[in-house]
Amino acid sequence: MDVLPSTTPAHRAVRNSAKRTVELFGPDYLMPAPISSGDGSIGLSYRRKAEYQDVKELPLALAEKQTKVTSGAKRPKISAPAPEGSRGSSMALVKGSSSSSAGENQNRSLIQRPSATGQQRPEWHPPWKLMRVISGHLGWVRALAVEPNNEWFASGAGDRTIKIWNLATGALRLTLTGHISTVRGLAVSPRHPYLFSCGEDKMVKCWDLETNKVIRHYHGHLSGVYTLALHPRLDVLVTGGRDGAIRVWDMRTRSNIHVLVGHKGTVADVKCQEVDPQVISGSLDSTVRLWDLAAGKTLGVLTHHKKGVRNLATHPKEFTFASASTGSIKQWKCPEGAFMQNFEGHNAVINSLAVNEDNILFSGADNGSISFWDWKTGYRYQSLETTAQPGSLDAEAGIMSSTFDRTGLRLICGEADKTIKIWKPDEDSTPETHPVDWKPMLGRQRY
Repeated sequence: MDVLPSTTPAHRAVRNSAKRTVELFGPDYLMPAPISSGDGSIGLSYRRKAEYQDVKELPLALAEKQTKVTSGAKRPKISAPAPEGSRGSSMALVKGSSSSSAGENQNRSLIQRPSATGQQRPEWHPPWKLMRVISGHLGWVRALAVEPNNEWFASGAGDRTIKIWNLATGALRLTLTGHISTVRGLAVSPRHPYLFSCGEDKMVKCWDLETNKVIRHYHGHLSGVYTLALHPRLDVLVTGGRDGAIRVWDMRTRSNIHVLVGHKGTVADVKCQEVDPQVISGSLDSTVRLWDLAAGKTLGVLTHHKKGVRNLATHPKEFTFASASTGSIKQWKCPEGAFMQNFEGHNAVINSLAVNEDNILFSGADNGSISFWDWKTGYRYQSLETTAQPGSLDAEAGIMSSTFDRTGLRLICGEADKTIKIWKPDEDSTPETHPVDWKPMLGRQRY
């Protein structure tokens, strides 16, 4: 189609109409550019007014608060220029004017993008290797607990027994019987000679380790009890299970102090801390809840997981924790439960997590896959498969429970092939023999 010359009456009419439109409506839409510029500035000015006019300046109260905060702060070296007409400290949500140079816009966009080179390099950790296999249980090993002096550990299994093992030699020291169904949770008190256990028989028991007998029962759960935890400072026991309720018990009087209600599914794991949130719980309703123990109320609900949360791990030194569900491990910061990062790559039903003081996170899954991660960066530096014992099915190569000992140099895993496997770091490995295969990448923030 032929283009009309600029001298035709039709072309002049279009120009006059556009010029008249600008004269009528231009003042309402800030500073329109000349018609001949052809850069679409009128449309940009219209959008700027229509979309951002109401939020061009901060409310007076927020502006004053921001002024107080930023008055003593050091002025940043690079900052976007404030638009005309805005007050000193208000953050205007207006795009830069068309007169700004292309180079300046390019620099600003580079500053706002996440930097690949700014990512933290993972710390080197030695790979782990299998040290010992302990046999003795007749069912899946579902619970593990290490004694505070690091001399022995306890295991609970589907054969309804609790066994005490020597940590150094792996020798069986004692077998405790009393549960009438699978033992699902164990905890050794650091301040009393007590061992606490819970199981699918709805029972929560307190064992006196001096007489090796049950001295207390805690009655109240309406279904199987899947997890328990001891408060590090108070004489308080926290339990959770299939009835979806978390019960807080006075250890000595056996009275039920609180019933923490809020989960809509089985409570799979609970952890206790000294400060708020004093109780953290993960449930098969795919949420993590943070609880105020004094008030007996929820402080926050974390809904980032898509599948049921099966296990939690709190860092022994940092005020952080991790939660695991199917194919997903997430790291959180206390006390508000702020999301920190994902541990990506372990695509399986993750049953168990454990973390030690050396910033090593272990994850074990239903299919026998094992991963070791750097806690700070989320980098997976080792992944392998456990081996089912001779005579057992391949389907029994699953990790049911795990814990580090008190030194963090031994990892104890309870498995579906009825064995307990102990892992240790490889002393012969060096950063040269097992280098960190890490490449920074511009990954988007996933929740």
